[in-house]
Amino acid sequence: MYGVSVRMAAHWLFLGFMLLIFGGKTETRLSVKEKLNNEVIPSHRDLAPDFKEKYFKQVSDHFNYNSLGNGTYDQRYLITDQYWKKGNGPIFFYTGNEGDIWEFAQNTGFITELAAVQGALVIFAEHRYYGKSLPFGKDSFNIPEVGLLTVEQALADYAVMITELKKELGAQKCPVIVFGGSYGGMLSVYMRIRYPNIVTGALAASAPILSTAGLGDSRQFFQDVTADFEKFKPACRDSVQGAFQKLNTLAQQKDYRRIQSAFSLCKTPSTPKDIHQLMGLLRNAFTMMAMLDYPYSTHFMGSMPAFPVKVACETMLNGTDLMSALRDTVGMVYNSTGQLTCYDLYSLYVECADPTGCGLGFDSYAWDYQACTEIEMCYESNNVTDMFPPMTFTEQQREQYCSKRWGVAPRPGWLKTQYWGDDLSTASNIIFSNGDLDPWANGGIRKSLSPSLIAINIPEGAHHLDLRESNPNDPESVIVARKKESEIIAQWVKAAMKESS
Repeated sequence: MYGVSVRMAAHWLFLGFMLLIFGGKTETRLSVKEKLNNEVIPSHRDLAPDFKEKYFKQVSDHFNYNSLGNGTYDQRYLITDQYWKKGNGPIFFYTGNEGDIWEFAQNTGFITELAAVQGALVIFAEHRYYGKSLPFGKDSFNIPEVGLLTVEQALADYAVMITELKKELGAQKCPVIVFGGSYGGMLSVYMRIRYPNIVTGALAASAPILSTAGLGDSRQFFQDVTADFEKFKPACRDSVQGAFQKLNTLAQQKDYRRIQSAFSLCKTPSTPKDIHQLMGLLRNAFTMMAMLDYPYSTHFMGSMPAFPVKVACETMLNGTDLMSALRDTVGMVYNSTGQLTCYDLYSLYVECADPTGCGLGFDSYAWDYQACTEIEMCYESNNVTDMFPPMTFTEQQREQYCSKRWGVAPRPGWLKTQYWGDDLSTASNIIFSNGDLDPWANGGIRKSLSPSLIAINIPEGAHHLDLRESNPNDPESVIVARKKESEIIAQWVKAAMKESS
């Protein structure tokens, strides 16, 4: 933040000086934030995107003509043409990720803001096996039906949908820019790599394409979660670490009643498994607060106050004792309404093949399966480089769990083989944006790899903050990032239109 401010201030000072010399007058001095807010990109709250919910008849298996009846399924998508320069404007396509597509459309306002400026058609496509896009209905998570849940099938879905909708809408010459956040950002990268004939460029926000391909340090993720809290105040980290150590001591003493009382649990834990589950539930809450550390309250993946890391640290440091302070802190995630009288360990959090959490319901089944097959997340905490209890998740543990749960053996390295890992030099037209507050950031691309593989780092940004709608409380760094992203995308669209004319 400081470095960006200094450089931008120097830039405006130089312009003012030159105007004094050559123009005799200077414009009224505005802050960088005011200048960028005066750009033509409107606020999402000033727009009313009129999304229509539709269904696309999609092939169930793109790669095997004799698989599971060679059937089709109804894939949900949302579309609005209210900003589109019909037949001319670009197509902005969101590569849906692990959840209901309405949830992403309602929390990705930057795309519609940009569409209003660039005259784009906007489509949000739902990922197979999530939301209402279930290839086999209620049987979708049975074996072998769940086997068609792969990254490759999802990308082929999007490629087929884009191609067919372009024909249907008379938009064959309209360039397609794909957008995505988190896993959706990974899919946007993969779409540009796999289908460059269909996709002109990609904005991949908070896309951990390296760490989920088995590259990097398994301790990095929880170390980065910890760093968010430590940056607010080192004593915050110490308090959380101390609370977990105290809990561990009580567990070793088998003082289960005291643990139940301290954390307001619905049932008294009675086994090491129950304690492990409690540890996972507590750790998951801090992961969520770090990811969603936005400068305003949100209702995305739960309800969060503005600056949840700050609120959490204040709760930890102002508590009467460490255990009750830890309980009250995680209550921000699990009991934001204050209506729960006790915490049910096994209904609020489900342990799965993703140590950062799979969520709940059918969507959690789908993500668990993906984490058991292609998406690698063998992340661990150790209470040394991070503030959490020692909890390992090795390749062997993953293999055992996935064999028991889904009857599959993970294939380490497959995602790297399929989608290039860190060897992206021959790719082009991809923006990798990451926020320094996001624990997923260091699992992605942080440095530009070429003039068309561009890294944009957002010092005050949490998980894909740049994809969210404009907000009066946005930090300067995300306003700068969005402006740069919009300029790059406009250049891609212009070049593609020129090429096709």
